[in-house]
Amino acid sequence: MPLTPVEIRHLELHRSWLRGYRKSTVDKLLGEIADSFEEVWRERADLTDRLDELEGEAAKHRELEALLRSTLVSAERAAHDMKEQARRESDLIVQEAHAEGRRVMREMAAEKQRLEEDVRRIRALLRTALELVDEERPRQEPVPDEKPAEPAAGPQPVDADADAGIRQVAG
Repeated sequence: MPLTPVEIRHLELHRSWLRGYRKSTVDKLLGEIADSFEEVWRERADLTDRLDELEGEAAKHRELEALLRSTLVSAERAAHDMKEQARRESDLIVQEAHAEGRRVMREMAAEKQRLEEDVRRIRALLRTALELVDEERPRQEPVPDEKPAEPAAGPQPVDADADAGIRQVAG
């Protein structure tokens, strides 16, 4: 059983007849003190070993923490870079879409202009054709009791309904 420092201070050794201490009591006490001291040294060595183990584990945890921090910083940087790249790509896509829209608008404006020119040309052709038809149509009035003349083998006159429709388109 280990002795505590308080127990050692309060030990009473019995004196022998010559005013000295009894050898057996002193030897027994020294044995107990040596055993107690040995046990304390063993506990101290065990605790030192345990402390070394815990310090090793703490060092590993610090290394792991540093690795996790660097990984986190790298992940944040990668996320930021990916976000920036996505923003640049979206800006590029928007610019391309605007350019495509402007190109389509120019093509549509050119197509509209071409169609308007075609309409003007067709109207001019129709006016010219109507003028030619009007010039070549005989201005005769039908005689009452006469049969209408047989159609001639040439261009047929345009009836009034068709003439009005053509004039409306040309007009």
